[in-house]
Amino acid sequence: MLSHASQAALSLPLPTADALAFSRALSQHISTEIAAGDGWIGFDRFMSLALYAPGMGYYSGGAHKFGPAGDFVTAPEICPAFAQTLGAQAAQILVLSAPRIIEVGAGTGEFAADLLLELERRGALPDTYAILDLSGELRARQQATLARRTPHLLPRVRWLERLPERFDGLVLANEVLDAMPAHLVLWGPTHIAERGVGVDEGRFVWRDRPASGPLLGRAKVLAGECEIAPGYLSEISLTAPAWITEWAGILGQGALLLIDYGFPRHEYYHPQRSAGTLMCHYRHRSHTDPFYLPGLQDITTHVDFTGIVEAGCQAGLELLGYTTQSSFLFNCGLTEILSCTPVGDALRYLPLANAVQKLVSPAEMGEIFKVIALGKGISQPLLGFAAGDRSATL
Repeated sequence: MLSHASQAALSLPLPTADALAFSRALSQHISTEIAAGDGWIGFDRFMSLALYAPGMGYYSGGAHKFGPAGDFVTAPEICPAFAQTLGAQAAQILVLSAPRIIEVGAGTGEFAADLLLELERRGALPDTYAILDLSGELRARQQATLARRTPHLLPRVRWLERLPERFDGLVLANEVLDAMPAHLVLWGPTHIAERGVGVDEGRFVWRDRPASGPLLGRAKVLAGECEIAPGYLSEISLTAPAWITEWAGILGQGALLLIDYGFPRHEYYHPQRSAGTLMCHYRHRSHTDPFYLPGLQDITTHVDFTGIVEAGCQAGLELLGYTTQSSFLFNCGLTEILSCTPVGDALRYLPLANAVQKLVSPAEMGEIFKVIALGKGISQPLLGFAAGDRSATL
């Protein structure tokens, strides 16, 4: 099932017959729910089903997602220097709280392996390293990665089915917030509409309904704060702030360290960003049609970091730091890690230097990706935020 807008996306690589059948089955599942909902579901629900429907969604199914054979590459997949640099910040937080780590959404497990090895090198291994991941396929890949790369550390690693009731230590989440379902909102001259999804002649189509409840209240507040003009279309995430609020009730002493792409609110709802930030990723190509091959592509929205901070602070967390990924990595010693590889060793140095450039370049991940820390009971400034990009303000 494709949308009428998918003609432009048809230049994307074609799926296999099995993958296409997988996508059609999920599309039918979504269509059934739309029919049961009087011909309409909110986009947040569509996004949730497309990504997380049990056994069928993009993240809950078995398709490869990360690396050259997948749809996108995350920072931990680019080079070990990312996790090695974060090791300095992780070690500090473990000392200031408790020797425990939870990683949310651990991908292939490469980041966990790199970080554990770095913490071992520093003499700062956590007592436990827990992984919370919704995908059974990814859990299997994580287990295989850690068994291959860090077999001696496996006794410290465990997998969680749900959030703990209480936790002291470090919570890590790299590119997790962007994949949380978000609402689409259209601000009109006289009313505010929620953009949802219907079906017309076997195709998913956009359909608008009047916004209501907490979504309408939030949209009205944003319209006043950001002077949003009629015709402006963007996302509002109620899920990500709720997730932060839930962690605030769980965390005793420790920190949430969140890495993702996004903006502070005044940039997120900037007049020039009048079509929102919705983006899809398929076979290392980006496009804006979420109806293309449901279950076979990632669907993301950028993060409103102001909303994340508001939710955390209202729930009792303290903002410990916010800066660009570039500034954070340099503060944590990226230059020193790079210098450990001799420049004269071209076979090792050049690939590493190119990878590091991707992590910190303003034209790549350096500025669009931000790092934010929220916590309780942390008594010292965090080294990752010791100096920062002055433009990275909330």
